[in-house]
Amino acid sequence: MAEVPWLDAQEQRAWRAFLEVTRELPAELNRQLSRDAGLSGADYALLVPLSEAAESRMRPRDLGRQVDWDRSRLSHQLRRMQERGLVVREECCTDGRGAFIVLTDRGRDAIKSAAPDHVRSVRRFFFDVLQPGEVETLMSIYDRVLDRVRSEGNNRCLEEDPAP
Repeated sequence: MAEVPWLDAQEQRAWRAFLEVTRELPAELNRQLSRDAGLSGADYALLVPLSEAAESRMRPRDLGRQVDWDRSRLSHQLRRMQERGLVVREECCTDGRGAFIVLTDRGRDAIKSAAPDHVRSVRRFFFDVLQPGEVETLMSIYDRVLDRVRSEGNNRCLEEDPAP
């Protein structure tokens, strides 16, 4: 059996700091969204791509792929958002089996209202603590790590049609 390439002390600190940041930063951003806009992080995650999509509509399958959620999670979240009037489900007139998720006026108002404070929080907690040049360094690191994970990891697969 091959020897395990254990992390040295500096690598352990870096890895554990990464894990803490990936746990605590999203939690803080979710608290900000809830407190300031009455939205969950999950609401925001779906409202953003819908607000950027042509005609503010997407097939559930495409929305699920974009946010990397499984069919069940997407379905439950969309149901909650429909109940609050943020999105509606519209059947596709050219494809009897298909449907679209469409951003409502209420959903558009919610994302327009939430985005400025959310972006300020992202800047405050993430970008404002970086030194000049560190954004480029981070992007280089993230790109290499993602390339490795995507080329060698077990790529995740969503079910074909995550309809709610």
